[in-house]
Amino acid sequence: MLSLAEQNRWREVYRQQRPDWRPATEVYADLVRSFLTPTARLLDLGCGRGGLVEQLVDSSQKAVVSSQKAEVRVRYWVGVDPDVASLREHRLVGLPRLAGLSDRLPFRSASFDLIFCSWLLEHLSRPLPTFAEIGRVLRPGGAFVFITPNGRHPLALLNHALGRVAQVQGWLVSGLYGRSAADAFPTTYQANTNDQLHRLAQASDLHLSQLHTIPDPSYLAFHPLLFRLMCRVEERLPNERKLHLVGVMQKVS
Repeated sequence: MLSLAEQNRWREVYRQQRPDWRPATEVYADLVRSFLTPTARLLDLGCGRGGLVEQLVDSSQKAVVSSQKAEVRVRYWVGVDPDVASLREHRLVGLPRLAGLSDRLPFRSASFDLIFCSWLLEHLSRPLPTFAEIGRVLRPGGAFVFITPNGRHPLALLNHALGRVAQVQGWLVSGLYGRSAADAFPTTYQANTNDQLHRLAQASDLHLSQLHTIPDPSYLAFHPLLFRLMCRVEERLPNERKLHLVGVMQKVS
């Protein structure tokens, strides 16, 4: 079994080998922080039980910190997720959250300055309605920041095939990574390539202003040999096929 702690250990090994490399989650968190202001209205789309917001919210659960250098208090934050059980089990119990679908967001138009989502886009079988809703509830000039697997990476292609059989995928997630099979959702990868994201942005009054492709060989690091093999695979893949996509879309003014 490959635990998250073990994956992170291998990521540190990879970082030591390549000092200019940063995990996708760090790049994603810094991008979100870069858009925080004292008047910002935030939406955590697909908030689940926690995640990035746990890094952003301070101990009082009333403020969001932008970085180690300075603290930025935001206007408000809200999380949305369709899974009621996850909302009830959210680790930041004092923060507002509600049940809702990404393609029918229960908010007025131009309600948010910043929307961020973690590991959501790969599960959307019909992504256009979700992107249209993101474009609708963002104010002009607002930002949508996301992290998602690259649909062109070999592991994503394999996961996509397994995602067609959710029961098998759930068993693998549980057996290989020690995570709940209930948290394994079918993957469709309909919003997980450069071309797909550009088309979805253009159709939703959004502009894809940043897209970072980031390698990560830790997902098959069950053995040092497998880790070294994945390092070689990542080195040989062209940039547009690296494992993770981290991007920013901004609402067209």
